[in-house]
Amino acid sequence: MSDFVPQMSQAMLNRRTFLYTSAAAAGAVMLGSCSSGTPSGSKETKAPTGGSTAKGSETKPLSKPAKFNEAPMLADMVKSGDLPPIEERLPENPYVIPHKWAQPGKFGGQALLISKPGTGGPVDGSVKEFMYGYSLLRYLNDGLDIGPGLVESWESNDDASEWTLHFRKGLKWSDGEPWTTADIMFWWDDMVINEDHSDVPPDEARSGKGTLAKFTAPDDTTLVLTFDAPTPLTADRLAMWVNGTVGNGPKWMAPRHYAEQFHPKYNKDVAKDWAEQGKEFELKVDWSRNPDCPTMTGWKLKTLNEGRSVVYDRNPYYYVVMPNGDQLPYLDQLNFSMVQDPEVGKLQAQQGKVDYIQGQFSDIGLADISTMKNAESTSQLDVILWDGGSGTSSMFFFNYDHKDENFRELIREPKFRQALSLGVNRTEIQKALYFNTGELTTGTLSPKAIEYLVNDEGKTVYKQWRDSFVEHDVEGAKALLDEIGVVDKDGDGFREFPDGSKLTVRLDFPADTDDEHKSKNQYLVADWKEIGIKATQNPVAPEAFGDQWNAGELSAHSAWEVGDGPNHLVYPQWLVPLEPSRWAPLEGQMYNVRGTPDEKKQLNVDPFDRTPPRMEPDPDGPIQKLWDLYDQTKVEPDEMSRHQLVWEMVKIHATDGPFFMGVVANTPRVILAKKDLGNVPRKENLALGGFANPWIHPTPAVYDPETYFWQKPEEHEI
Repeated sequence: MSDFVPQMSQAMLNRRTFLYTSAAAAGAVMLGSCSSGTPSGSKETKAPTGGSTAKGSETKPLSKPAKFNEAPMLADMVKSGDLPPIEERLPENPYVIPHKWAQPGKFGGQALLISKPGTGGPVDGSVKEFMYGYSLLRYLNDGLDIGPGLVESWESNDDASEWTLHFRKGLKWSDGEPWTTADIMFWWDDMVINEDHSDVPPDEARSGKGTLAKFTAPDDTTLVLTFDAPTPLTADRLAMWVNGTVGNGPKWMAPRHYAEQFHPKYNKDVAKDWAEQGKEFELKVDWSRNPDCPTMTGWKLKTLNEGRSVVYDRNPYYYVVMPNGDQLPYLDQLNFSMVQDPEVGKLQAQQGKVDYIQGQFSDIGLADISTMKNAESTSQLDVILWDGGSGTSSMFFFNYDHKDENFRELIREPKFRQALSLGVNRTEIQKALYFNTGELTTGTLSPKAIEYLVNDEGKTVYKQWRDSFVEHDVEGAKALLDEIGVVDKDGDGFREFPDGSKLTVRLDFPADTDDEHKSKNQYLVADWKEIGIKATQNPVAPEAFGDQWNAGELSAHSAWEVGDGPNHLVYPQWLVPLEPSRWAPLEGQMYNVRGTPDEKKQLNVDPFDRTPPRMEPDPDGPIQKLWDLYDQTKVEPDEMSRHQLVWEMVKIHATDGPFFMGVVANTPRVILAKKDLGNVPRKENLALGGFANPWIHPTPAVYDPETYFWQKPEEHEI
């Protein structure tokens, strides 16, 4: 069977190459006209419906509107006495939408959306990526800038060891109860610090030394975070994620007035059976699963039919308005249908049964553009392309801490990894899977990262990493393998370990991974055969993958991408091993326990037998160097000095890497939006053309879908 698999893979590869290349001819014609929604042959740039061709977002807060306007359904509730006037529902200074492309819209109607079934819970995380209402601060201009959110203004002391956050006065939960800093202190004291709960301290609550901040709330709208060391990235990290619920970032707050009744500290009846009630508490304070839980998002949960649908209604107390005073959201309702079969979702889109699809959360990709364009007259969907911002597209990386000593020694030899990178024909993969979009890359963090855009030196450092081992050089790859003694000793056409034992590169991946990654793996198998390396694909049960990887039992990971940004330090786990899920799991786990009692335990035990498995880095090796540089960045208050430290880490990747390998960077994401859905930005409206892939730069939340509106709301009534 082992001899048959590569032959079958090659046959599948040849057929897939033909099919994709044929499709690329049609798809490439479509790509050029999709991002603006401009009809083929048109010379006019089509702006977002009801919008403008303006680019980017204002970086300074906009002035408070002179008056406020509200949805007719809310105005009726005010007249009937069921709702306070809008002036009493909004904070003293609402958040005013700063996006230059967003224009005044119309109130009313619902949007029909689709999502994947929930993973790790009844609601898929993608549903919550539409709502940025819990963010203390907000990313603007594709992460280049940070603006206010719930926090109206903020400052730090000179060494960034103390941060003072001033929240908007008069904020209210969706049930009309006042929001105060007591809601943050409840989360911190009674859910994070209290070990009976599952919440853990977020990164932004730790100092540069890794110790927890001290939280104090001098009054209802002021929060002070005091650290034992400079913590200059606090503002950046407060803008990450959408926050507020399970997954998608930390909660950062909970409605104390509602949650106390379910907490044993405040309700003694609950305390009698906390082992069982604790699970119930987590549900009760999750606004994405419990319709009764108050929220700070633009829409509040109405109904959840697990595995089938989730519906959100407008929040009458949402604290965000348009510059003309319109209280958001414009849409009355978001109605998500959960689709099990990706092909069913595509068919629904073609038939016009879906109003909006956010590409990175669906199975609609570049290969579907031609089909969607052909169905445009029926679907009434514009095909829009935003930049994804990936640094790799589908990637590959070895387990640097592999349990087998012989294999681990080879994996840690840079020339072995460099040879395999040179052996990849990225141009063919770019053509077949990505329709000639993006830029060829060895594999980096996102090319949109601030460190690469700040000046010419940053641009040069990025290109050095991107191009370090990107060339398809079969003879160069063979020469490197010969140099380290990885040669064909038994004459079977495949190279062996230096000691003569059989060598097979196993491409491990979770069995439920997307076809994109499996297709890319087929190319790797074929390309590496050309340089004498035998490779096979190995699906692993998804529930077992993480534990096996962390223990060094898997050889390689081949089903992820690197999309992180907007700077290297807010989420640096690809740049430097800090935890076990990436390219050096045992060393990452060792960093993860630094400063804890576990750091000094089991040092006389084999690293793979420790609990959890963990390993010290070579004191003279690249990981120790990366750790040392990263530790400096955590306490460096000067931004340019931090950039320079990041560049030094990048140079280690360019010389001692690749520690992970990509194919192409910054491939587009497909967005589908009904033609009469206004304020959906096009690529030319966005500061960097979009930054859709990273969850820490939550998309579309950063572009405020609450501004989306129907030109004719009456045609989309609930």
